[in-house]
Amino acid sequence: MNLSNNLNKILIIDFGSQFTQLITRRIRELGIFSEIVSHNKVKKANIIKQNVSGIILSGGPLNVYEINKFNFDKKILQLGIPVLGICFGHQILSKELGGKVKKSNHREFGLAEIKKVDNSKLTKNFFNKKNKNNVWMSHADQVSKMPKNFKVIASSKNSKLSIIENHNKKFYGVQFHPEVTHTNNGKILLSNFVFLICKMKKNWSSKDQKLKLIKEIKQQVGNNKVICGLSGGVDSSVVAQLLNKAIGKNLTCIFVNNGLLRKNEETEVINTFKKKLKINLIYVKAEKEFIKKLTNVYDPEKKRKIIGNLFIKIFERYAKKIKDVKFLAQGTLYPDLIESKSVTGSQTSKIKSHHNVGGLPEKMKLKLVEPLKFLFKDEVRKLGLELNLSKNIISRHPFPGPGLAIRMPGVITNEKIKILKEADYHFINELRKSNLYHKIWQAYAALLPVKTVGVMGDNRTYEHICLLRAITSEDGMTADFYNFDKKFMQNISNKIINNIKGINRVVYDITSKPPSTIELE
Repeated sequence: MNLSNNLNKILIIDFGSQFTQLITRRIRELGIFSEIVSHNKVKKANIIKQNVSGIILSGGPLNVYEINKFNFDKKILQLGIPVLGICFGHQILSKELGGKVKKSNHREFGLAEIKKVDNSKLTKNFFNKKNKNNVWMSHADQVSKMPKNFKVIASSKNSKLSIIENHNKKFYGVQFHPEVTHTNNGKILLSNFVFLICKMKKNWSSKDQKLKLIKEIKQQVGNNKVICGLSGGVDSSVVAQLLNKAIGKNLTCIFVNNGLLRKNEETEVINTFKKKLKINLIYVKAEKEFIKKLTNVYDPEKKRKIIGNLFIKIFERYAKKIKDVKFLAQGTLYPDLIESKSVTGSQTSKIKSHHNVGGLPEKMKLKLVEPLKFLFKDEVRKLGLELNLSKNIISRHPFPGPGLAIRMPGVITNEKIKILKEADYHFINELRKSNLYHKIWQAYAALLPVKTVGVMGDNRTYEHICLLRAITSEDGMTADFYNFDKKFMQNISNKIINNIKGINRVVYDITSKPPSTIELE
């Protein structure tokens, strides 16, 4: 049984738009299951085998006449399934059905006003009282001639065919991006497509997910044993509790303390999962082993590989002690799946190794259980609450697999780890006390690999710089820094410097992603 094949869904065919994941999220927010597939991967035959109620063609950076750069099976348009083309998707839909696309005389990037020309189910309650709306455009090409049997629903100054439709065939094209918040009533337009045109009924909620996923785990695993690498983070915690609900004592979690966790993290994990939830938990104290391997290692990629490989080695060592294990559970999320070549077919440059540990050795010969692989982070959090995990666990900020190792560029020492744990603890504590923790996607303290001169009392100091980072984001793929007020910044700076020996200067990172990454290494 596969969740993605059994639910009625909106299938989103991705042509490389930076907003494709956002389209999926918006559809799911309406209570409808949606799934992304690459234009290179999807064929008419694939869709027939699934319960697809509607298709959305995403935007993308391509030109519709660069046929060597993309692949689209036009037979998909013969299935009788409603289709909505967005931006590039609008252009490819028009071209494949006999229309024409040309380079715009005036490119449109940003807000544009469109005016209603005719009525459509797609635009019910979309326009204001003056039959206008502000939408977000992002295109250099435009549809210059509609396909046969289409009509114009809305126009802008530079794009006369901003919304077009073939009512009988249920084909719709919009030149703008309804999925972004900048487009007024964009969610209404998507809702009209889903409910009025595709005639779908809600099928996607945290409760539905919980019941379906527990059922799927039972069917996949049967009476066999499963091991799960537990870190205490949101994803692995939700996976562990899901499996606990599904298979109970046939689950064993292995929690490896690499010495690079946040302050008191190991105690919280043991208390929650072993004592409260009564999950079989093997706790491995491996701090010395990790620190020894990381001695005198500067390079961030080497750090990641050392930590990842050693984790695998230790995990394997303890997994062998559990007899007759057939499955390994992992907290793979949908963005991880989308970004892999196997799903999107896209070519992406390597920025850094993934935060998570990655696959275990083939010789373990374990089958994977990845119950969260069709969920986004916010959906995982909601599922966790549905599984009765505490808000304290579910609301935790993301924490990378290599832990504090990638928050202290340069050599790792026990002294620096101790200093950084305290700085991070004070920062997070202050965010909670100031009711700011839940307004921020991720926050942490880091220790920079330089020392500076300071004055404390009448004495000269030469100590570490502590960098603070706090970002806002929807899913971590793009991010902006949180704008603290001066009073908070003064307060946390004083707290860190006055309470932690080894830090005499605090700085705040005001870089967005892109151009930087969220973590330092």
